[in-house]
Amino acid sequence: MAGSAHQGDPRTTLEFLLREQPRTYDEVVGDFGRLASELGEDVTLSTRHLRRLASGERTNTTPVMRRVLQAMFGRPLEELLAPWDGVLPAATAGSTGLVLATGRPNADKELIEMAARRAKSFALTAGQTDLTTDVLEQVHEDVQRLATDYPQRPLTELLPDLFTTQDTLFTLLEQQRRPSQARQLYFLAGVTGGLLAKASHDLADPYAALTQARTAFVCADNADHNGLRAWIRGIQSLVSYWAGRTRESIKYAQSGAEFAPNSTASVWLPVSEARAWAALGNANAARAAIERAEDAWTSVQEDEVDELGGLCTFGRTRQLYYAAEALSWLPSQTAAAADYAARAVDAYEDTSSPEWAFGDQAGSRSALAITRIRMAELEGAAEAVAPVLELVPEQRINGIVHCAQRVHRALGESPLAEAGGELQEQIETFTRTPLKSLPS
Repeated sequence: MAGSAHQGDPRTTLEFLLREQPRTYDEVVGDFGRLASELGEDVTLSTRHLRRLASGERTNTTPVMRRVLQAMFGRPLEELLAPWDGVLPAATAGSTGLVLATGRPNADKELIEMAARRAKSFALTAGQTDLTTDVLEQVHEDVQRLATDYPQRPLTELLPDLFTTQDTLFTLLEQQRRPSQARQLYFLAGVTGGLLAKASHDLADPYAALTQARTAFVCADNADHNGLRAWIRGIQSLVSYWAGRTRESIKYAQSGAEFAPNSTASVWLPVSEARAWAALGNANAARAAIERAEDAWTSVQEDEVDELGGLCTFGRTRQLYYAAEALSWLPSQTAAAADYAARAVDAYEDTSSPEWAFGDQAGSRSALAITRIRMAELEGAAEAVAPVLELVPEQRINGIVHCAQRVHRALGESPLAEAGGELQEQIETFTRTPLKSLPS
């Protein structure tokens, strides 16, 4: 229950309603975010803020937060935050807030979803000594959905399910399993760990990211799955690259290549290596790695990791973006970088494509902007990066912020610096509110 950790009588009506729900505070916060989206309201609520409201420590909110809370619980905010006197106002007596008191058209749907989550949790952790096919299929489906959704949805929407799925897999693995089932569970735990490593990176925490990735690699070893080993090395290379640990990024990419003779990771790893070489200023090594990535397509055969889709596979559109970003580090490669970037931007215009990813789309546009700055095309650079600067804070993941900062730096180092002052100010405003700074 949401308030099971508290002792004594509720302090506010809101705290009473929360205690009556079979939901954690984190889950309630997730419901708040989904409702805000349905209502077209641009607002987030952190778990800490919710706890302070429920305890009576906070009595003020923004008007938009007030509207969503009132819609969520079906009561005026003043009533929710009033001291609890043991009597629920008659207007909604018998209702215990949240979904039941909202009166919204989607209330029944949310109740069904809550019941489905509870049923799934019971089925997965009922202490069976031998897992059924249905249970394994359910966990596989959960991991696949997360992998597919990850590049296309804000991280804040996915984190609760990522945490829950990893916890479920670890719980299942702590029990004695048949070897074939254990291998499958370790495989899925490795994928989930890789997704959480990416999530930690997106929140600008490379330490947590690499910790998750190391555990994921242990799972890959226990599953004895080379494709998973290679994919996790790709995650480690990515995290290291954005953390400015370029030599380490190269090391991970080269190490992963040993495990990826045929999967799409055989393309991802060398082009990841190319980005790190380019960041070090080594044009020859970067171009050679890009060529190895292109050559790898001749022998690619999708494996079990690729079949999950989304973040777990590496397509040609993403390859264009990586090549564009790599070459955008190198002034001598401006023409080639501009070509790759333009092709990537065009490809990412198709939001219905399974390869579409808002992060890679932003990276492609940032690379294009850098090449246009180098070609003294200020207006073209501003046009290229404009959609990036319109992303909401929930989409301002670490990599996107770094890309925008690279555009800012390229502009400041160019003859366009004075004329580009307004664009630099826009980028500075954008980077002041990255995802990592949002309340949690």
